[in-house]
Amino acid sequence: MFTGIIEGAGTLRTVHQSGEGKRLSIDTDMDLAGTRVGDSIAVNGACLTAVTIAKHSFSVDVAPETVSKTTFKKLQSGARLNLERALRLSDRIDGHLVSGHIDGTGKIISKVRHSNAVIVVIEVQPSIAAEMITKGSVAVDGISLTINRCSETEFEVSVIPHTADITTIGMKSVGDEVNIETDMLGKYVRKFLDHGRNSASEDISSKKDISMELLARKGFI
Repeated sequence: MFTGIIEGAGTLRTVHQSGEGKRLSIDTDMDLAGTRVGDSIAVNGACLTAVTIAKHSFSVDVAPETVSKTTFKKLQSGARLNLERALRLSDRIDGHLVSGHIDGTGKIISKVRHSNAVIVVIEVQPSIAAEMITKGSVAVDGISLTINRCSETEFEVSVIPHTADITTIGMKSVGDEVNIETDMLGKYVRKFLDHGRNSASEDISSKKDISMELLARKGFI
């Protein structure tokens, strides 16, 4: 688990293709003392396992499923990356609970400065937008942000100068892709609602066939 509060930045040193997967070697701006092989590190929001560790560098293997769901499919050497080590139970949760399991990618379609913030609008698939609400949380390249507004195909966030300075969001341009993870609570609510609708349809269609087995299966007896 992570919080979406970025610890530091890294630079992608090398990318080695391994079939449909990849191994990424990353140089970091932060000290990795205390981090061990096998620990989880969120790289641009994706939870990955460190397979080698040095004081200021590490390597991770990226499975084909993760490559297909993220911007990693297009990553090239020299790219700057957001990094966050796993949450400890004693830590403050200053962002929101982030699993590091990317739902898909979005595309920046607008960046406009407004007073001390930059308003960023990101286009996403309707299936991702369905799990967002205004004033809810979203992780963009691993950064915990609050949704200003959202529609069926896009959402808007405000980026303050501090966030723009210490993360990659300040370097992004219109047209760039970013990794998106929606709030896990939204996923559960959507699942429960879908299950409720499916159950209601099933009950209506089988109303004439009420039986003891059906009542037991639905928890009435």
